[in-house]
Formats: sequence, C-alpha cells, structure tokens
Amino acid sequence: MNFFYFKIIFMKLKKVFRFFLHVIFWCVVATIAGVAALFLIYGGNLPDYRKLATYAPPVATRLYAADGSLLIEYAEERRVFIDFEDMPTQLVNAFVAAEDQNFWTHPGIDVQGILRASINNLMHSMGFNTTFTGASTITQQVAKNFFLSSDRTISRKIKEAILALRLERAFSKKHIMTLYLNQIFLGARAYGVGSAALMYFNKPVSELNLSECAFLASLPKAPNDRARAEERRNYVLRRMVEEKYITREQADAAAAEPLNINSGFTAQMEDDFQYFAEDVRRQLLDKLGRETLYNQGLYIKTTIIPEYQRAASAALNKALDTYNEGRPEKLQGAIIVMNPHTGRILAMAGGRSFAQSSFNRATQAMRQIGSTIKPFVYLAALERDFSPEGLISDTPIVGWRENNMQWKPENYDKKFLGDVPLRLALETSRNVPSVRMVDKIGVENAIEVAQRFGVYPKNMDNLNLSMALGSGETTLEKLVLGYSAFVNGGHKIQPHMVDYIEDRYGNVIGGNKNEIIEWADGMEPDTMAPDSEPLSDPQSLYQLVSILQGAVERGTGRQAGVAGHTIAGKTGTTNDVKDVWFVGFTKNLIAGVYLGYDTPKPLGKGAGSHMAARAFADFMQVVLANEKNQPFAVPDGLNFVRVNRSNGVAAAQDPSGMIITEAFKPGQGPNPVKANNPEQSDAVVGGIF
Repeated sequence: MNFFYFKIIFMKLKKVFRFFLHVIFWCVVATIAGVAALFLIYGGNLPDYRKLATYAPPVATRLYAADGSLLIEYAEERRVFIDFEDMPTQLVNAFVAAEDQNFWTHPGIDVQGILRASINNLMHSMGFNTTFTGASTITQQVAKNFFLSSDRTISRKIKEAILALRLERAFSKKHIMTLYLNQIFLGARAYGVGSAALMYFNKPVSELNLSECAFLASLPKAPNDRARAEERRNYVLRRMVEEKYITREQADAAAAEPLNINSGFTAQMEDDFQYFAEDVRRQLLDKLGRETLYNQGLYIKTTIIPEYQRAASAALNKALDTYNEGRPEKLQGAIIVMNPHTGRILAMAGGRSFAQSSFNRATQAMRQIGSTIKPFVYLAALERDFSPEGLISDTPIVGWRENNMQWKPENYDKKFLGDVPLRLALETSRNVPSVRMVDKIGVENAIEVAQRFGVYPKNMDNLNLSMALGSGETTLEKLVLGYSAFVNGGHKIQPHMVDYIEDRYGNVIGGNKNEIIEWADGMEPDTMAPDSEPLSDPQSLYQLVSILQGAVERGTGRQAGVAGHTIAGKTGTTNDVKDVWFVGFTKNLIAGVYLGYDTPKPLGKGAGSHMAARAFADFMQVVLANEKNQPFAVPDGLNFVRVNRSNGVAAAQDPSGMIITEAFKPGQGPNPVKANNPEQSDAVVGGIF
C-alpha cells in the first residue's frame, strides 16, 4: 500500500520535473533566440570597434622653453596618454575594485553583476534603503565612451553589451584597461588618469600614492563633486581591502592622509611668458590648423630662455612702473631679445601685463621710429666711402620745404656746433647734420638702406626727407632684425620662436632636430650658412658698429652701458617725445625696447630715450653678469688711427680734447689740422656736407 502510494507520487513528480525541464529548455531556447534576435537587430550596424587596435586619442600639445621647462599646454580636452606598463598597479587595482570587480574574468558583461544590480534596484524601487546602481563593466564603459551616447535607453544598453563582447574577443584585457584609463572623464576637463594626476596632484601617475590612486578611482561616479572627495576615496579603499588588493592597515593609513587636491592644474605659466606663447600659438594655428595643434599631442621646443624672459619683463616693467607712478593713463611698451646670428627670439614682452592687454607691442604695434633710423641713413653714406670722420655742417637750415610746408630742423639741444665729424653727429644723434647728409646722398638712397635691411617695406609711397629721419612706421621686431645685420656680417635673418616640433610618436615635423645648429659662445658669424648675399660690405658695417659703440660709451646711449662689456646701440625719440626707443647689441645678443602710449601723445617733461636705454641696461646687467666680454669682430683691411673726436684730426697733430680710435678704409684717414676751417672744407678727406 505504501509502496503503491509512493509510486504514484513519484510518477507525478516525474511529470512535474519533465514539465520544468521543458520549460527551462524552451526558456533557454527562447533566451538564445532572443539574444540572436538582438544581435541581428542591433549588432549589424554598430561602429567598427577594430580601429581601437591603434588607439590615438586627442592629446594636449605642450609648449616648452629652450631649457626643457613646460610653459603651457594647448588642448580642447586635457589628456596625457599612458601605456599600461606605466600604470601603477595600485591605480589599476583601485579602478577594478571600484568599477568592475570581475573585470579580469568576465567576457565583457558581468552576469553576476547584472543579477546583483537588478535585485538591488528592485529593492530600491520597493522603498528599501539601497542605492540605485548600474551593472556596466569597464569593457562596456569603453564601448559607450568611444562609440555610443550616454542616453539611458534599453537599445543603447543592448548595443553596449554587444560591443563589449566583441571588444573582449578582439583585444586583451590590458589593452581594454589602457583604453579605459586613458579615455575616461575625471572632472576639471581632465580625460584619462595621466591628465587627472597632473590636474589634481601636479604629478605624473608614476608618483601617485595609494590615497591618490583611490581618489582618482572614485571620480568616474561623480567627477565634479569635490565635497565628498575623502568619503569617496575611503569607499574605494574599503573595496580594495574586500578584493584583497591591500591590507586593512594600508587602507587605514591611506584614509588618514589629507587629500592635497589642486584647484586645477592647468600648466599656468608666469605672466612674463604669455606674449611669447601667444605669438607661438597664433603662428602654429595658422600653419598647422586647430585639430593638429590642440589634439595631436605635439612637443613644441621653443627658443625662449626663461632667465632672459624674466629679466626682460622685469626691466620693462620697472621702466613702466617708474613712469606710471601717480599717472591715471598708463604708459605701455615692449622688449624683444634675439640672437642676431640665428634670429632665435630669446625673450619677448609685448606690454605691462598680458592679462590686462594681449596686444603685443613688440610685433603688432606700428610706430614711428625716430632717430633709430639714423644708423641706416649713415650706413648709406659709409657705403659711398664717406669717412667716419668726414665733416658735416651743423649750421641752421633755412628755406627748406617739406610737403609744401616750411621746415626748419633743429637739434635736441637747440645748439649748432659748426662742422662736426660724421661719427660725432651719429653718436650724439644731431638732427641738422643728418638732414644735410640725407640731402647729400639722396632721400631714395637713404631710405633704400632701411628697406634693404627689412625695417621699411619695399613698396613705400611718398618717400620724403622726414621719412628718412624716422617718421616712417615699423614694428620693434623688424627694427631689431634690421640692427641684427649690423653685427652678423650683413645677413638678413628671419625671426623664429620654435626650434622644432615633434608629434606624439617623436617624429620631427618639418625637419630633423639633429640638424639644428644651436648657437654657442665663440662661434663666428661666417660659420653659419647665410641665406642670402650680405646686405652691405663688412668694412662699412664695422665702421657703423664702431660708431654705435661710441654712442653707448659717450653719446646719447650712455644709459645703456654695462660695465666691462662691449655694447653698441642707438636711441630714438619721435616728435614731441611721443615714442622712445633703444636698440642695442653685444657680439651675440641684441635687444630692443619701445615705450609709448597706445594712442600716441607726448610723454611729458623729463621723458626721453634714456628711459628705454636704462631698461635695456637693466636687462643686460642680469644676462651678462657671468659672461666674459666679447669685442666685435673686425674685418680685414681696416686701418686704426687715434684721432681727436671733435674734429677727426690725428691725435699726434691735435691731442686736445677726447681722443678715440677710428677705423678707416683704404684711402681714408684723419682730417688735416685745419679741416674744421670752413674755407678749407672742400679739401677735407670725406668732405663737408
């Protein structure tokens, strides 16, 4: 009886079991069919994931100074690419513990995680004290971040899962983790852990400690929530303990550390460097395009020398601050420093503060250049074999007309000295002798030299006497480039601010950096391959340089002198002292200073070119402090004779007054003893004009 009863029960259970097997079977079949259907519906038109095999994310371009220090970065997204081998183990473990504990074992989707999240979310919807959670694996996040939107839709989740499965079949776990850690957004415009480490802690990932690794791993859930930073970091530390990546003691020690988070590291450079960097950015944007400059991770090695830049900015600001004290309208200015042999711009400041005004007065401001044009005018005379001691009449000019207007040029001291040597006229920047000289050699010839040296454009209209005396406009940069040819052997050079550019793979763009010649002390101008024929003959150039050296030692440029160093240069002042200039140079360094209002107006009583010369000296005193003196190179064929500065007579014949050494070309020589007698003027070597 009992046996029969149990047999009936067994038969019924067997039928129930068979029924459930059928149900399970058909459920499995339905699931497989459903999955297959989903693959057919959503998997046929998905993005090509295979391109991630050669992942090249947008990476910030970085601008470096000549000494290798970082100036600034250009990027639409701040990103630093890091290979998996360079990722700290604890950083990887922190992200796995926080985001995807089964990452190393699941096939792309985590079934356990899906079930756990489903139960948790069901309880949350029923009012239990649980948090709504997702079930996306790291692989799914990679699929979403690279190919899909962030829309919370079923179709997007299905596509995400399909792509994740495909990614797992195509790539190794390390490659997927590399993609993830370099692509994920971590707040403050930082994409990837490399950029985030710099942004939050101002250090590379290799230097992150456990506490910092845990903090970065906490960011994907709420990248911009700084208020709960320590709480979220400590949660990650607890998860790392649960996954046995660290011990409880390690977690407690890390949790006790304060999070010294930056307000946001942005490679902020000093204000001193902003004008230079902005000029570089504008040039490269025009040359390379926005996409390449901002997203291709370029390494840009510039010519700027930080020590020079700080000294240049300090010298300019000192001059401006001294003048501006107590004045409502502020004077502006600029300074630019170059190597006269290579054109490398070593320092540049285009104003008092880039933050206040980004207008670069070194490269963008067109201004009248006043007496700084005179060296080019006098060079025109020297090229025509006028002697440096040839006499020029410094007597009143009357009856001259300029543009149908009566013109009576005057000297700055309102005095007339009679016949003066060419050298003395230029050293002391006398206007009347300069006017007579321009009239003698011709306005076109005088202006042609300034055009030849690149100071004035070649297609100028309305050539007139005043333009040959500095009423024409140019930029400080062009003026300094023109002066560079005086000392570099007469070669016209092009300015440049970038030595070379490397792409993200270390390839040099536009040349080979191994072929770049870095200028060094002791190199002579003729050791460099010139780009063109010399602009003038070496003997005339040396005579001019010697005169400009005299202008610094005993003329209008005395404020520019630096004890123990050979310096040449020229001051410049425009009408009514609206703009003041100084351009000066040593054998291997040239600098120009400009001061003036953005809307030109007189600077007032006591102002003058000595202000610009003083700023030049303040700069040079810093950069030449530990340098040995280097006299200017002397070309062959010149004859040096001691002469009286006031009249050009040989010192042996007239030892009175100041005696200097003059450089004469073959056929030239000191003036006769009576050369300063107007009755004998036509007999003077070099002539009176």
